[in-house]
Amino acid sequence: MNLLAPPRARLPIEVVYDLVCPWCYLGIRRLRRMLRSRPDVLAELVWRPFLLNPDLSPQGVPRQDYMARKFGGEDRARRLHGTITDLGRAEGIEFRFDRIRRIPHSLDAHRLVRWAGRFGAADAVVEAIFEAYFTEGADIGDAHALAGIAAHQGLDGPLARRFLSTVAEVEAVHADNLRAHRLGINGVPCFVVGGRSAIAGAQEPEVLERLLDVALAEG
Repeated sequence: MNLLAPPRARLPIEVVYDLVCPWCYLGIRRLRRMLRSRPDVLAELVWRPFLLNPDLSPQGVPRQDYMARKFGGEDRARRLHGTITDLGRAEGIEFRFDRIRRIPHSLDAHRLVRWAGRFGAADAVVEAIFEAYFTEGADIGDAHALAGIAAHQGLDGPLARRFLSTVAEVEAVHADNLRAHRLGINGVPCFVVGGRSAIAGAQEPEVLERLLDVALAEG
């Protein structure tokens, strides 16, 4: 420990996000990059679930059907995905939308993040779920797949599977989703820094850093 180093400023950052949102993956990756450049700040990421598709079947829906309903078909979806694929590459993300066969309901994935938080592993599990879904095309609505993700992060896979077989944290996820809407958050990602300053969208690290400095100045 360097006793001469100045104390690090502690700062909570609430991340309102959905695990099926590619812009959230991109925005969170940019946030992490910005925080690595600020060793003077000890940030605590607080994960706040947002359900982009709350009425989706628990089993999810075929990707083709979802794309037709949301984007009017594969052609428009492909153009949008091309844009975010290029942006993701700059952040070290390999988006592979072509590997996704089903659009899952994200409730259980959010529940797993909350469960992982009990063991100090929420940050790692968020990243792992994003990668499994957007790079490998894993069905993150499937409890077996989610338990496997937990196990790969050093957690107890069978214990995660048992947790997901219950209704634990279901109400908590829905409550956070409702809270976000009541705060006027209608899109994700949204970052709330220090409980005051907020910004929506997959912002560039420089923009996020300005928000960070505002929050630190307000103290």
